[in-house]
Amino acid sequence: MDINIAATFLPHTDPDASLAFYRDLLGWEVRLDVGQGTMRWITVAPVGAASAVVLEPPAMAEGLTDTQKTAITEMIENGSYAFINLSTPDLDSVFDKLQAGGADVVQEPTSQPWGARDCVFRDPAGNTVRIQQA
Repeated sequence: MDINIAATFLPHTDPDASLAFYRDLLGWEVRLDVGQGTMRWITVAPVGAASAVVLEPPAMAEGLTDTQKTAITEMIENGSYAFINLSTPDLDSVFDKLQAGGADVVQEPTSQPWGARDCVFRDPAGNTVRIQQA
């Protein structure tokens, strides 16, 4: 089978702050920005990448109770709801740029026991963004 990832979804709680992180700090392109106010679906991706990330308002599934919506919001805020794993050929340079840009550092570049060397940030919504050396 020939199947590829078209897009994956991450929640946002502030679309403008998310744009500042993904577009301005990571340097990704905006492919689509639909909606208004906080009810926006923003598709971002590394320039030239085949797949993309859709930043979406949280807890939008039909039928969620208020308790479930609150639980999702709390999980987003503490970084346990969603995450993305990225790679780069120059981890130290990317880490320095993100740190200098004010990104929320969770872990500085570290060699992991499973063989990867990576660092961890949280995006403005609280999503975990792990970046590993390619």
